[in-house]
Amino acid sequence: MISSDVILGKNVSIPQKSLVNLFGCTIGDETKIGAFIEIKKGVIIGRRCKIEPFVFIPEGITIDDGVFIGPHVSFTNDPYPKAINPDGSLKLECNWTAKKTRVMSGASIGAGAVILPGITIGKNAMVGAGAVVTKDVPDNTTVIGNPAKILNHKS
Repeated sequence: MISSDVILGKNVSIPQKSLVNLFGCTIGDETKIGAFIEIKKGVIIGRRCKIEPFVFIPEGITIDDGVFIGPHVSFTNDPYPKAINPDGSLKLECNWTAKKTRVMSGASIGAGAVILPGITIGKNAMVGAGAVVTKDVPDNTTVIGNPAKILNHKS
């Protein structure tokens, strides 16, 4: 389902429109969106990105131009998720604020990576498959593992 409040740039490719859930997001020109993806309101995705199948992108995420996001990548936006408030009432959208996460231009995120809230992934950085990113990734750096650690850095 693509809600009516989604803003799609020129030549955005969504080959299987019936197999995505897009809500109130903005997707830049020439970006490719795979199947079984959910992108929530307020998310901004830049130009010429490639988002592989089974990716989850919640509120608070900004993805710059030319970013690759591999299959099964999951972004998070709440460092202390709870189903209920201290009084036992069901937690609603108004009961929390999404932490902001940014993926800068040219970055690549490998299959199955998990990106914790409040993270910045630098320009041309690479996140290895299955990594759990718990802190910022500098520009031109490759991180791997759980928690993700620097494998190399290129100036």
